[in-house]
Amino acid sequence: MSSNTLKQAAEAARSKTSNMTKQGSETVSAVGNDFLHTPVMRAALPFINGGISGMVATTVIQPVDMIKVRLQLAGEGVATGPKPTPLSVTRDILAQGKVLDLYTGLSAGLLRQAVYTTARLGFFDTFMKSLAVRAKEKGNQVSFVERASAGLAAGGIAAFIGNPADLALIRMQSDGLKPIAERKNYKSVVDALSSIVKSEGVTALWAGATPTVVRAMSLNLGQLAFFSEAKAQLKQHTQWSPQSQTLTASAIAGFFASFLSLPFDFVKTRLQKQQRGPDGKLPYKSMTDCFVKVTKQEGLTRFYRGFGTYYVRIAPHAMVTLIVVDYLGWVTR
Repeated sequence: MSSNTLKQAAEAARSKTSNMTKQGSETVSAVGNDFLHTPVMRAALPFINGGISGMVATTVIQPVDMIKVRLQLAGEGVATGPKPTPLSVTRDILAQGKVLDLYTGLSAGLLRQAVYTTARLGFFDTFMKSLAVRAKEKGNQVSFVERASAGLAAGGIAAFIGNPADLALIRMQSDGLKPIAERKNYKSVVDALSSIVKSEGVTALWAGATPTVVRAMSLNLGQLAFFSEAKAQLKQHTQWSPQSQTLTASAIAGFFASFLSLPFDFVKTRLQKQQRGPDGKLPYKSMTDCFVKVTKQEGLTRFYRGFGTYYVRIAPHAMVTLIVVDYLGWVTR
């Protein structure tokens, strides 16, 4: 057999192998795409993408959330005295332990996102698709009121479902403020949840559920409705790239989410942190009672204490969440 014949045979074999490999990868890709486009996966993807995006954002922002909670609990029941700052709170946390203490409650935060953000972004996307179909049939655009209603409904439903994880997060983050003898020293979110159930009962897992739901509804109104509306307006009135539109819309949404939800977040933190005193009574009877007592004892401005820290916690979290969920939506379209 001549050398030319051998070369031709080798080239034919390589070409055949290359074609088979290409066909195999195309088959795998086609199977993957077909799986993503099954009715079940199309319905589930908004929830899956929402959960992943929320967990990524929480991992990035957790230290800021820890400082925010400590600021809200500082000086409880006292109108005067030293006012803590984000810097002083951070310094105190580091002085008591180590840098990783800023990530206290991360397991609870991730569980909360796996439940809460999965539900709120999933429901919002589902509601918006239904509204878009209805608007298209009528020859209209989805209105801001409809976007707001979708955000309020998605936030309220998700917050109620995720309240136990949110409660565990607050308990874990506030545990370090107690005297050493009274600390629970929770090992994980599972330990925190089981401890609360054993000592206070299952219903205690929904302590502070009312302000949690109201806070989520106001936050979602600011975050999802304003993000959706801002993105639509930017797309209509600017020539910016999709990435610039998403980034700008998420920053706008972060501000409104922070401003509208901080008072409810403050009350939620106080209610979820509280435990019965020696007399068997709780410091606050309800959301309204907490609002009234804080206003009388600490002043109205106390509700907006730490707004800068809260914005730094909410805005980047909103931006990371919305950008990641936008990207995941594009990848899995």
